[in-house]
Amino acid sequence: QVQLVESGGGLVQAGDSLRLSCVVSGRTFSSRAMGWFRQAPGKEREFVATIDWSGDNTEYADSVKGRFTISRDNAKNTVYLQMNSLKPEDTAVYYCARGSFTSTSRSNYSSWGQGTQVTVSS
Repeated sequence: QVQLVESGGGLVQAGDSLRLSCVVSGRTFSSRAMGWFRQAPGKEREFVATIDWSGDNTEYADSVKGRFTISRDNAKNTVYLQMNSLKPEDTAVYYCARGSFTSTSRSNYSSWGQGTQVTVSS
């Protein structure tokens, strides 16, 4: 069974940076798209970023475009989310997910991690 384990969350101040990592078990990592989603208290889980199997194609939510960068290292079975210029509204639990293709829709992703908390103070 595939397992996804996120790390790198924490408490930071507005304007700071964080890099989230997600390590995926299993031999099919390099052939699958990966995504990052986030969920703030009382809100729906929302799309943040996605990357295709090769790393050549990415897509971002408008709210993070220009500040966040998704990348992957297929040799390490790891996907990253570099978050710069963080804002208090970025506060949420961040989840990585594995899917068949790049998509902004949660329904495309069949495997999810447990999440890592990111808190941005003003």
